[in-house]
Amino acid sequence: MGKDLSDQFDVARELFAQADDQLGYALSDTMFNGPASELTRTSICQPALYTHGLACLALLKSQVPDLEIAGVAGLSLGEFTAHAAAGTFDFATGLDLVAKRGSFMEEATSATEGSMAALIGGEESDIRRLAEECDIDVANFNAPGQIVVSGAKEGIAKAVASAEEYGIRIAQELEVAGAYHSRLMMPAQEKLAAVLAELELNTPSLPVTCNVEGREVSEAADIRKTLEAQVSGSVRWSDCVQHFIDQGEELFIELGPGRVLAGLMRRIDRKKTALSFSDMEGLEKTIKALQA
Repeated sequence: MGKDLSDQFDVARELFAQADDQLGYALSDTMFNGPASELTRTSICQPALYTHGLACLALLKSQVPDLEIAGVAGLSLGEFTAHAAAGTFDFATGLDLVAKRGSFMEEATSATEGSMAALIGGEESDIRRLAEECDIDVANFNAPGQIVVSGAKEGIAKAVASAEEYGIRIAQELEVAGAYHSRLMMPAQEKLAAVLAELELNTPSLPVTCNVEGREVSEAADIRKTLEAQVSGSVRWSDCVQHFIDQGEELFIELGPGRVLAGLMRRIDRKKTALSFSDMEGLEKTIKALQA
């Protein structure tokens, strides 16, 4: 995770080193070498994703200096990366924030028995009825026909078993540590709210869309409220992307491991172009596509 970028570019290497120094442990060593069981811990994964995403952004800017960014958004933890990209807070402030968020959420998962499930092919109204019946929450509106629910393990198991009755084509429990974006995360949300209340925020230099409402946020109080609320609230990713589409945007670039967001774009609007990179190969392909 980011090793080839660090090996090739000073700007990435320096960012990883800064993260290690600030956190007081070798985050980059876990990112580069694993083990996966450590990297996927919530308290480690969140600062890793944040640092990796911003390293990718720094590289992209250095390689395509005339790149014009129309706006930024991020799914769940990625919303914090988006705010750092827009200058709402600097890298160090954001790293401290996401490290605390990860620790708070890890504590919450350890104190509860939660899980999540992906539901494919159902209508939002039917999934909301299913969630209510199973006493769980709707966590993610990822794309049309792809919604994730979250909550207590027994509720998730019931939802998976009952999904067909609600017109849902596929219901699959996810391999996750806990019930993210559900009421079980309220203890973490309350702790994060206290941290955000003390944080000085800048006006974003780029439009940032928030997860919980899929709209732009720019006022400090609004940013605090929406970053706090998304810990237990629904991520309306499809609405975030649609907001930029409605503004006339045609090209989207995903920064970070995997191609999940680029894949969701095909469900949201397959006419739009979605590029993605997290390593050297992806960077080269993205630069080539931008220069075409």
